[in-house]
Amino acid sequence: MLPSVEAWFASHTWQQPSWTPAELVALKRGRTVSVVLPALNEEETVGEVVSVVRPLLGTLVDELVVMDSGSTDRTVEAASAAGARVVLREDVVPWLEPLPGKGEVLWRSLAATSGDLVVFLDSDLVDPETAFVTALLGPLLLDGGVHLVKGFYRRPLRLESSGGGRVTELVARPLLNTLRPELSGVVQPLGGEYAATRSFLESVPFAAGYGVEIGLLLDVHRVHGLSALAQVNLGVRKHRNRSLLQLGAMSSQIIGTALARCGVEAQSGPLTQFVQVGGEWLPDSTDVLVADRPPMTHVIEKG
Repeated sequence: MLPSVEAWFASHTWQQPSWTPAELVALKRGRTVSVVLPALNEEETVGEVVSVVRPLLGTLVDELVVMDSGSTDRTVEAASAAGARVVLREDVVPWLEPLPGKGEVLWRSLAATSGDLVVFLDSDLVDPETAFVTALLGPLLLDGGVHLVKGFYRRPLRLESSGGGRVTELVARPLLNTLRPELSGVVQPLGGEYAATRSFLESVPFAAGYGVEIGLLLDVHRVHGLSALAQVNLGVRKHRNRSLLQLGAMSSQIIGTALARCGVEAQSGPLTQFVQVGGEWLPDSTDVLVADRPPMTHVIEKG
């Protein structure tokens, strides 16, 4: 690693975060916290994720919102029953037709919440922990110069091995090492558990799809520098694993967002992959959207 990255890693990485909710409440000093769970057909897991955050509601956490991205199962009912406020993507910034993708609902969540600090947790977590929230908030409440805190973890592949993170290791990490080497010390650049200041989140564009995490990472470095980024160890993160074909489309969005943030034009278009049908290899094309939503401050001003 570069000497600057080694110094950052030593000072801005928490390997064993141990803040208690009470300690962090004392550090809030009037600031408010929103926890947001983006969800699309997560009826089996969203309730448990909500349930581990709920004990913090009214003390460390001021609002808990599940942002639904058009679920066709019982995600909305499960989230509501567990105690979250559920917001449909169509009900926020309603004058704009929703784009498909995770980044779209995260972007719209800024207009549905009011916390000075925002924590994002994926809704497909298995065995989530309350400590995820406290760990992510710690650096933000301790250091006013930190604007984005990334969680890192071991990601078991199919819940029994130490593998996982295939897109991170094969796509995101080589990209960052090449395009923005000062970010080479980030353990989980694509992780869906992170927290940030509202002032930062509302000031930058959001990639509509799976490029949202790498886009925010590149933007916080561009806008505020490496010292505005921190990372905390969340232990083990279990969630569903996707097929290689699904990961290929995801990777295309991530590459497109990263290149665009680094000044290389990237456009939406079909990704051609190949599948076996009856012993033959046949082309299978998927439309990959590479699109940004503008900074939310611009949208609120116009709205």
